[in-house]
Amino acid sequence: MAEVDNTSPLLIKRYASRRLYNTETSDYVTLEDVAILIRKGRQVQIVDLKSGDDLTRQYLLQIIAEHESRGENVLPIEVLTDLVRSYTTQAQSVVPQFLAASFEILREGQSKLMENMATFPNPMSTMPGFEALQRQQQMFLRAMTAGWAGSSGPEPEGDAEVGKPPSGGKTAASADMDEIRRQLAELQKRISKL
Repeated sequence: MAEVDNTSPLLIKRYASRRLYNTETSDYVTLEDVAILIRKGRQVQIVDLKSGDDLTRQYLLQIIAEHESRGENVLPIEVLTDLVRSYTTQAQSVVPQFLAASFEILREGQSKLMENMATFPNPMSTMPGFEALQRQQQMFLRAMTAGWAGSSGPEPEGDAEVGKPPSGGKTAASADMDEIRRQLAELQKRISKL
């Protein structure tokens, strides 16, 4: 199979029936399929087949709304309130640049945190279970930054390509979650012995 060019947006056409059609794979996709593509770092462009209107923003907002309604709250009420206010104020022109810069700072900060954890000796490193806690934190940060396009966050360990299962058949995120569960069980055993 030919390698996909992740720099150009994947064109998804919306038909009059509101069904979404992936022009790359020549099949229909759901909104969740689009969300998965985005989490993997793919840029998408959703266009109305008849009018040619770009509907990408509308569908991205719909994905966010669905996650928020399922209790997967990422945006605090205060942020949502401020976003609503920004549509009627002078801040409307500044908010997009501010949000983009904030996410870039977050990615850079996570990358620097991981570098510092590996470089500088930590006084807590002599504490029992610290290494397991440190590995767990690294896996968490790796999982958090995995879906961000252009992430400067920590790279996946080993030779595994992003989005491809390692030789064991599990994805890197699934393997990380298994390792986190194993470490949590180990820590719980240690705590119960204390």
